[in-house]
Amino acid sequence: MTTTTGRTALVTGGSRGIGRAVAERLAADGALVAVHYGANREAADEVVAGIEGKGGRAFAVGADFARPDAADVLFDGLAPHLAGRGLDVLVNNAGIASMSPVQAVTPEEFDRIFTVNVRTPFFVLQRALPLLNDGARVVTVGSTASTRIAVSPQIAYTMSKAAADAMTPSLANQLGGRGITVNTVAPGVVVTDMTAGHRAVPAAVAGLTAVTALGRLGEAGEIAGAVAFLAGPDGAYVTGQTLNVCGGTWLGPIMPA
Repeated sequence: MTTTTGRTALVTGGSRGIGRAVAERLAADGALVAVHYGANREAADEVVAGIEGKGGRAFAVGADFARPDAADVLFDGLAPHLAGRGLDVLVNNAGIASMSPVQAVTPEEFDRIFTVNVRTPFFVLQRALPLLNDGARVVTVGSTASTRIAVSPQIAYTMSKAAADAMTPSLANQLGGRGITVNTVAPGVVVTDMTAGHRAVPAAVAGLTAVTALGRLGEAGEIAGAVAFLAGPDGAYVTGQTLNVCGGTWLGPIMPA
């Protein structure tokens, strides 16, 4: 059972990719979902329309995570829609990638990545604390790039994801007394627009699938399923953990049966 019927959920970066799949899944499971977007309101509205077209409930809320006031803007936009109900599920998914090896990372790129991927998510969590209802769920979308595999051209991104992952056990320990769980889902390479660059290189795809037990890349809906588990009642006794959802990356190469 993964139902979130009657609950409220905020999915940051919910207008595309994994975030979109998560928003759609939580709405299908019965939650009222806030679909956060950074700049593309049209994409967020499309997600909301799709959810509503299937009988679900959702609304869009915008905030540019590169701005220092992003958390304030986000929660100011969220409050009227919650109407005092509090927040039951927070999915910290928003993030940006980097394709620069260590020698090419500029201070400006480094600062932007850590602002969007670490600083703002931290203050979103901070702002969310008074709104979280007892028994709420917090899920951070991390990456196997910080837990299982080395991706040298993404060193700043990898560092930022590792920093975000580090919040999980401390926050889980702090909030456990209220029945609030805090976990990280770490996807492998998933078919989204963020991974389009990798997937455009046949040798890269071949290398990744060769070291993945399931022999393929992941789908956004599969990551959403893991988030839904942690957000629902079946995940009530799982906290402070990182769940790798990567098809068995680095268990390969695949051996013949």
